[in-house]
Amino acid sequence: MPRKLEGKVAVITGATSGMALATAKLFVEEGAYVFITGRRKQQLDRAVEESGRSVTGVQRDAGNLVDLDKLYVTVRAERRVSIFSMQTQASKTSMCRSAPSPRRISKTPSTSTSGAWAQKALPLMHDGGSIIMTGSIASVKGLTRTLRDVCS
Repeated sequence: MPRKLEGKVAVITGATSGMALATAKLFVEEGAYVFITGRRKQQLDRAVEESGRSVTGVQRDAGNLVDLDKLYVTVRAERRVSIFSMQTQASKTSMCRSAPSPRRISKTPSTSTSGAWAQKALPLMHDGGSIIMTGSIASVKGLTRTLRDVCS
């Protein structure tokens, strides 16, 4: 039986856990070759191993435009892209790791709302390719609990 993404190439940012990792696994299962990104090498290596065959891990920060340029150089050397997917959400781990700092606060909007990564990706894409931006309901639904409740 033919797989839906046979012969397609996908780039999925932040795919070391959660929705993005699940998306990478599904895309591989459906026949795509997938590039996944993550900031932390150990988590990235684990995600590549979990995702199976046809996956390349690229250690990059999706919120850093210089890192995005480096990602696209890596991808361009390999293949043309059919699908770009960016998942944005705040995890319990990221919220609870430490008190908010100016760096973390200023970084969140660039990762969560910036379309610059997609604009930079356009020259790598096939005609008819897809850009998928997925987020969580956290941006439109307030927490009914305090951060202290969530983190304990």
